[in-house]
Amino acid sequence: MVSTPNAPRTPDAPHTPGAALTCSALSFQWPDGTTVFDRLSLSMGRGRIGLVGSNGAGKTTLLNLMAGRLKPSAGSVTVSGNLAHLPQNITLDTALRVDQALGIAERRDAVRAVEAGDVREEHFETIGEDWDVEERALAMLGSLGLGGIELDRTVGQISGGETVLLRLAALLLERPDVLLLDEPTNNLDLFARRRLYEAVDSWRSGVLVVVSHDLELLERVDRIAELRAGAVNWYGGGWSAYQEALATGQEAAGRMLRAAEADVRRQKRELEETHVKLARRQRHSKKMDAQRRAPRIVAGERKRSAQESGDKLRGLQEERLSEARERRDEAADAIRDDAEIRVSLPGTAVPGGRTVLTLREVRPRYGTLREGTLDVHGPERIALVGRNGSGKTTLLRTLTGELAPLSGEAKTFVPLRFLPQRLDVLDVELSVAANVRRLAPGVTDNHIRGQLARFLFKGARAEQLAGTLSGGERFRAALAAMMLAAPAPQLLMLDEPTNSLDVASVRQLTGALMSYEGALLIASHDLPFLESIGITRWLVLGEELQEVSEDEVREMLEAAV
Repeated sequence: MVSTPNAPRTPDAPHTPGAALTCSALSFQWPDGTTVFDRLSLSMGRGRIGLVGSNGAGKTTLLNLMAGRLKPSAGSVTVSGNLAHLPQNITLDTALRVDQALGIAERRDAVRAVEAGDVREEHFETIGEDWDVEERALAMLGSLGLGGIELDRTVGQISGGETVLLRLAALLLERPDVLLLDEPTNNLDLFARRRLYEAVDSWRSGVLVVVSHDLELLERVDRIAELRAGAVNWYGGGWSAYQEALATGQEAAGRMLRAAEADVRRQKRELEETHVKLARRQRHSKKMDAQRRAPRIVAGERKRSAQESGDKLRGLQEERLSEARERRDEAADAIRDDAEIRVSLPGTAVPGGRTVLTLREVRPRYGTLREGTLDVHGPERIALVGRNGSGKTTLLRTLTGELAPLSGEAKTFVPLRFLPQRLDVLDVELSVAANVRRLAPGVTDNHIRGQLARFLFKGARAEQLAGTLSGGERFRAALAAMMLAAPAPQLLMLDEPTNSLDVASVRQLTGALMSYEGALLIASHDLPFLESIGITRWLVLGEELQEVSEDEVREMLEAAV
């Protein structure tokens, strides 16, 4: 049940002073019976909140429950004020005009009609107090970097990244008290991300909840809500403060685990010593009874008394050992399993002087590039950045040979593998191991399984069907299939690899790429990720391929904003 006590406001109505969002004993199950939440309760007040958690923890499900897009199995969601929701996958009718997508077309038409002399009452009712709707809309578009988009233009004439910002502009124009953003920087270029960061920085209206793997965005929130094992834990500050708190907590948890393990060992020793002591006592008692020739009834009574005393002592020691084991298990549960991918792929190494690829006056079929020339030698790590629509994916597919250029020539001189955004390199009806085996003919099953274990697919997990994997697991399986392929890839090309990955999965990807010894060409808008993998060259894609420094990339971003 989703309850919204306050009806939607007109655009100029004041924000609800006590804007809040509350989940009370919220439960949710998927149709197959999988439980996501069981009596989850939390309250979110004014401010910017980053909702984080591993892939599959239920972040998007929780936002959809809050927005009323999903119905809880039990419990309720209560929203104080007006709620707006930006989902991950934005789809807008390409035939819509921009003012229609913004939700202001009727008010805009009514204002124009009145200005033209049509004073019918229905126009005034449509306008309400929103006489400057067109000016506000243009100002909002300008603040998000969409100042060049006219209101009469159609949605089909703008890029995917601009569509995301256009939908955000529509939500912000309604001045919501509660705003939910689900991975808003996915598919946004570096310039558009900066605009979105500014929008988050300037949020003062009520409750803002953002789900994201974008660390720069998460640094801008006031609090972190971590969704873990169906419960929410709160941390003050942005991403860095959250990481520091986790590190402190894990250090304390490690100390507790070591102490608990030491206690278990001590209790086991004491129990063993008790068994030895009781056995000695029993032998001594038998010997003394034999020497004293005690009557059978007396010897029996002594034996029963000693046995009762021994059983009581053993029971006490066993109870202490059981309690110590419970404390150890509780301490172990507090230790996070942040397994990282560490692989050794010597076959991927490229000698320093080896030519990896060349582009000669290439003009791809799509995008802005008019004539691109490039030489890559040795194990270079190259970042390909550029605005949405500039043709980064098209250029990568041209290099693979999938798309022929309109003119010019693209050549690769080493084995290459390409990991696209859609991860369609996996056969969903095959297991993880079978997918790798398909791309690595002749490689022994034992070798494949050994390497998959390093990609965190151990034992039976390697036999899981690719179609049943979570988002993060699916990416890991696709990455393993690419990197373990035969012949070993000496050029690895990735297209927006961190889109929709949780932070732990990004860290695992970083670990895998740091182990890789070949050349890398990565199209990405994720600057922190690119910095973490040791990029050696930065290419900006426009009408030409321009090589710049990392500092120049940041300067370009600042200038654009």
